[in-house]
Amino acid sequence: MRRAERLFQIIQVLRRSTRPVTAAAVAAELEVSTRTVYRDIADLMGQRVPIIGEAGLGYLLAAEYDMPPLMLTQVELEAIVLGAQWVAGRGDPHLSPAANDVLAKVATAVPAHLRPFITMPSTGVPPRLDPIEEAVDPATLRDAIRSRSKLRLLYRAANGERTERTVWPIILGYSDTHRILIAWCEVRHGFRHFRTDRMVAAEALNQPIPEPKRDLHRRWEAWRAAELAKSPQEDSPKYHRVR
Repeated sequence: MRRAERLFQIIQVLRRSTRPVTAAAVAAELEVSTRTVYRDIADLMGQRVPIIGEAGLGYLLAAEYDMPPLMLTQVELEAIVLGAQWVAGRGDPHLSPAANDVLAKVATAVPAHLRPFITMPSTGVPPRLDPIEEAVDPATLRDAIRSRSKLRLLYRAANGERTERTVWPIILGYSDTHRILIAWCEVRHGFRHFRTDRMVAAEALNQPIPEPKRDLHRRWEAWRAAELAKSPQEDSPKYHRVR
């Protein structure tokens, strides 16, 4: 690893942590000596990078520090390309073209020697063979999540029964085969996973979700952890059947 790349990686390591990071931890991640890390951090401080801390206690990067945009490594570019490929292949009418647009913008902005990692990536995902057939535009669901508005759903269960629900949308999840709206259901008084291909209709209501977003997320995460604990042998979360 070149010194310039190493200095950039040290900043990245510090940036993603909210607690002091020791030189030994940085050295282990970058596979260099602790002495090298001490020297590099001293150089960064000399360049007025706002690093706080000292040897033996650990280092923090000041929250207000901002690096030039798109200072990306080869591995970071590969991660972006892989993620964008996956999103582009999910058939979402808005996110799929947006993922391709992101790759085009990144390819324009990065230095020429890094562009092959975008145009000829070393990683890839298989394309979807069967499109997801939906009556509801996923954008309607995402807009309700962003605006924190209740949704009225007309939903068809696996047995064909139709029910009307008022829900508090939390997350629109994506898998290889389905999209799932995770929401609090007022009818069932609990969290439910609604498959978007079983939604007959969805309407955003002019009714705000009464619970703070952070609290609702925490309750859902606790519920999800409890559901996973019931089936620890499964590799993925068990979707709750909507009844």
